[in-house]
Amino acid sequence: MGERGIVLVGLNHRTAPVELRERLAFENGDHEQALRRLMAVEGVAEGAIVSTCNRVEVVACGASPESLGAALPGYLAREHGVSEAALGAHLYTHVGRDAVRHLFRVAASLDSMVVGEPQILGQVKQSVRTAEGAGTLGSSLNKLFQQTFAVAKQVRTETALGAQSISMAAASLKLAQNLFGDLSRTHMMLVGVGEMVELAATYFAAQQPRSIVVANRTLARGESFAERFNAKAISIAEIPETLYPH
Repeated sequence: MGERGIVLVGLNHRTAPVELRERLAFENGDHEQALRRLMAVEGVAEGAIVSTCNRVEVVACGASPESLGAALPGYLAREHGVSEAALGAHLYTHVGRDAVRHLFRVAASLDSMVVGEPQILGQVKQSVRTAEGAGTLGSSLNKLFQQTFAVAKQVRTETALGAQSISMAAASLKLAQNLFGDLSRTHMMLVGVGEMVELAATYFAAQQPRSIVVANRTLARGESFAERFNAKAISIAEIPETLYPH
């Protein structure tokens, strides 16, 4: 990686509750602008952001890894209007070889909530394409990510990890069918409108449940999502009343 060091700062399903992960998620429409603001952080020479429903990670490259490790939590806090102190207990920082190893594990789906799920590699690749489009990916990070993809492919082809790969959405559907049998007799509630929830909605809606309710912090966004699945949108505050009506 030349004279530059790699630093990764982030949080995931193991370190942060879903409410915080949702708040820190980077919206697709603002992803490139966020990357450009990342480049304005002192010491950042190259940068990329991996943002899914289960993780938000900033990968940066610069001459002083120590300075980057200190600056990136503040960047995440400013981007999402939260205090750096509120993030502190949930963030992890990986530097150098540890950052590279972590990225390898993420792309190979060894760090996923459902180990072996295939979606994460595509999400990381999309993050790289976005960084390339924003002009924030230089030779060091490009080399790192290309090696990351090669390792992920090697893991899936040379081990049994991907032999019966299953997404979290598919696993949830299977569990629901085991518990409730015919899902056409059930009522379904989806909480949040992230990428994984969208995939789950596709799986579950195909079972034609009696009704589908979408609960989201932003009602307007929930309504837009609900329209696609012939569902009703409610706010997060309405969940108790919807589940346990008087």
